[in-house]
Amino acid sequence: MIKRIAAVAALIPAMLGAASGAALAHPAPKTTAAVVTLTYDASRAGQWAGAITQGAKNWNAAEHNVRLQPASSPGSANFVYVATSGWPQTTLGPIVPGGSRGQVQLGQEAVDEGYDMTRIAAHETGHILGLPDDYTGPCSELMSGHGPGTSCTDAKPSAAEAAKVDRNYAGGQAALSPKQHRIVIDVWQAPVLADAR
Repeated sequence: MIKRIAAVAALIPAMLGAASGAALAHPAPKTTAAVVTLTYDASRAGQWAGAITQGAKNWNAAEHNVRLQPASSPGSANFVYVATSGWPQTTLGPIVPGGSRGQVQLGQEAVDEGYDMTRIAAHETGHILGLPDDYTGPCSELMSGHGPGTSCTDAKPSAAEAAKVDRNYAGGQAALSPKQHRIVIDVWQAPVLADAR
């Protein structure tokens, strides 16, 4: 009888956690490798500082294999944020420690058009972590970027996006190798319609 009571007592917290939604949106991977730390420099980002900080917090809350933190000195950062007057553009990662440095250009044009600064900063950080754009996705997908329109302010990665980034950084730093990167420009242009005759 005591064994049965102990077994039931052990199940109750698990059942309550699942019923109350306490389970993680994306469960931790079953690896024991060290977390990869990527450092960033936001000293040239001006008015974007708060958006960058919140975007990094959102990614850190969703990830298990990679952690974002400010660099101890600008020259030691794995990637930099820079405020620009154009459209946002970013090095497509995954950026890795010891590899080429990445750059996030946070463009004022997107803000002028009405897009949320924190969503922009978090979206561009998603590129640094290796995620491509998916403009056809819903607002709940961070990498849908400007696709859902200016009313979308969700700046948190979805569980699926977080899982992709965790796969990018699985195995810890020892399993990562520097990669060649390309630049992703997040500019939306309306389609040009052919002249109907």
